[in-house]
Amino acid sequence: MEAWVPLFDIFMNSPSPDFEASLWLRQSFNASSTPTITTGSFLSLLTKPCDAVVADSSSPRTKRVMWVQTLPSLVQSRILSFLALEKQRFCSRDLSRLARNVLSGDGEVEFWVKRAARNLLDQVSESSFEWISSLSLDSGGERVTEEFQAVPDWLKDAAGDSDLLLPWLPVSPDELNSRTNFVGCGKSGDHSDELVADAGDGEERMDEMVEEIEIVQSKYAPLDAEVQNMAATLKSQILTCESSSKTGDLAAQISELCLQRGVDSFAILGLIEPWEADDEAASILISHLSDGSEEELGWPSQVLCSIILPKLLVLEEPASRVLVTATIQYCKLHQRAAVYGLLFPLVLRRGGINNPICDVVARIIRECLHPAHVSAFFQKLLCEEEHVWSFICLPCFQYLISNELIWTESLFNLLQNILNYDVHLTLDSIHHIIHQVQELAGSFSESLKFGNFLLCLVTKCSPFLKSYKISLSEAVGQTNTLVTKSILSKLSVL
Repeated sequence: MEAWVPLFDIFMNSPSPDFEASLWLRQSFNASSTPTITTGSFLSLLTKPCDAVVADSSSPRTKRVMWVQTLPSLVQSRILSFLALEKQRFCSRDLSRLARNVLSGDGEVEFWVKRAARNLLDQVSESSFEWISSLSLDSGGERVTEEFQAVPDWLKDAAGDSDLLLPWLPVSPDELNSRTNFVGCGKSGDHSDELVADAGDGEERMDEMVEEIEIVQSKYAPLDAEVQNMAATLKSQILTCESSSKTGDLAAQISELCLQRGVDSFAILGLIEPWEADDEAASILISHLSDGSEEELGWPSQVLCSIILPKLLVLEEPASRVLVTATIQYCKLHQRAAVYGLLFPLVLRRGGINNPICDVVARIIRECLHPAHVSAFFQKLLCEEEHVWSFICLPCFQYLISNELIWTESLFNLLQNILNYDVHLTLDSIHHIIHQVQELAGSFSESLKFGNFLLCLVTKCSPFLKSYKISLSEAVGQTNTLVTKSILSKLSVL
């Protein structure tokens, strides 16, 4: 236990625990004087069973838990995030068992601990559905042998004979016909009714495709005259409504019309045009259209991209406080909907993001998303040749969204904020950022925001920049700002 005290001190007190813990682990492995420090011993310590006293309303009781579950929730979430970051150093089977055991606590597990455990399980499991095993009816699931869990030989043979959409399911993209009730936009610009999935780059990308499938437009019967008339009535009432209670009633009518009649809810929202409501009315609408569930996509995404997204895409001045507050509260409930229905289309805005949009996006990221999810979001955004950009928007606003990422001062400012929020970008993301820095250093040579971002990047990510020292120094040498000398000084000691 004593050998791990410095690591737990990092998890308790460090402002950037993932990075410092990774560095400590590498240094400890390289030190011959610490033979007791192994990944196996660390996991054994975390999963060591112990008795914890649970304070009930009636009387205290003793419960058998893992040692890691006796730690504060903040430390638990940081440890799980660290394990997800350094998963290649640990046994995937042990990590999977740890995550499942944490999730088996159900309602007793703190929100961010549960999120971190699910993220860890998603990264180490062959199937994104494996976490369901945490709900096993008995403890026998822990004793399942590796042979029993192995994929059958006939399924392996079928998987090797064709291009597959999922590594564990022998179905090709051509055989899969998926339909959802909204429009999806991808970097490829293909808006046909066929599901878009690139399964040609091997099994390494397959695990990501579960989340990366591009959303396509559904085929609904045309809206009848009665539904169109109701939508037109709601549209006029939204524009003239001045009472909060009446606006709430309108939200209930919109929800009933879109969800209870089996019609194309996206088309109905396009007819109602709820984005035309003023900010106060819009904030009331989305607060009444939230069902409080954790549904990631579907209706929550449609609410965001039909009420909030159109307002933010044309934002040129700071957003109103009432609109931002309501948006933050909604995104906390529907985090994945916030990513695909708001963040992706905003960052891909035609012409690039500006300062007001940057401020809103930064607040959503800081207050609504876990750092691990933010890191994954930017990896998808930056590594454009490896990922298909999938997001949700109304067809009438697609012209406001670009097919490429536009690099502006505000985007560099956003990335700086992300690094300051203790979000650790992946090596792929850092590589693509440095590539853009080399390309754009001349264009932003006088930009202090660009210089501040570079200073933050060199400060926060210095251990990963040694191989880029020369190229970064050449790029920084093209700039002429107040921080140029400071950046070069930090690069010189890498």
